[in-house]
Amino acid sequence: MLVTGKQILDKAHKEGYAVGAFNINNMEILQAIIEAAEEERSPVIIQTSEGAIKYAGIDYIKAMVYVAAQKASVPVALHLDHGTTYETIISCIRNGYTSVMIDGSHHPLEENIAVTNEIIKIAHACGVSVEAELGRLGGVEDNISVDEKDARLTHPDEAVKFVKETGVDSLAIAIGTAHGKYKGEPKLDFERLDTIKKLLNMPIVLHGASGVPEDAIKKAVSLGINKINIDTDIRIAFTEGVKSVIVNKPEEYDPRKVLAPAKEEMKKVVKAKMQLFGCSGRA
Repeated sequence: MLVTGKQILDKAHKEGYAVGAFNINNMEILQAIIEAAEEERSPVIIQTSEGAIKYAGIDYIKAMVYVAAQKASVPVALHLDHGTTYETIISCIRNGYTSVMIDGSHHPLEENIAVTNEIIKIAHACGVSVEAELGRLGGVEDNISVDEKDARLTHPDEAVKFVKETGVDSLAIAIGTAHGKYKGEPKLDFERLDTIKKLLNMPIVLHGASGVPEDAIKKAVSLGINKINIDTDIRIAFTEGVKSVIVNKPEEYDPRKVLAPAKEEMKKVVKAKMQLFGCSGRA
């Protein structure tokens, strides 16, 4: 069933768990995520980057996710990850996304508030949830690239001001994670997270969670993280699955037989994440 991001995250916030938000680029990735959600009886957020929309086409994405959601017996939200342009965000709203992210984190605080409010006014009028970001994650992923020197953690007082002046549905904060693959082990600022959660008392989002140690994820969830974005780990699983066929069966030319192992590898990753986040059995 297709629902809004707010419906999924408000419940997660109230009951104290996190929901996985998994990026898709093609049908096999989507199928792996939905099948994992069904088997785990977990709510799930399917999200696409601007790069994924450019690659697959928004009409193809909408059609695939709508079919998957209609057949699914668990709550499914369709979310735009890191919307950076007005045109892309409005296009997603017009094409049936139930949740969008306006990423104004590269702007000064007041400007971030202004651009977020512009999107909220339109999205909320259409019944679409809105996620915003305060603070900046370093790293590279899809069309997002932030040098380490430009990364900055979220300030609690700014978070209070931001939420008070926007009324955003969920807030992505920077506490030490990064986009893409980590060069070392990330060190999360749990004290900062705890402070922000208590001040805001609302759904909090963690980006750049692929590669973060499980104990750190568990602690982050216990302190109030309700949405966790996973992209890189799925890409790695997909690639490893394809490689296994190419290496072990170089004569294979049927794309279905090449992609089937990749799908199974992705399912394993998604199911493990759902169990880790505490959303298994929450559908």
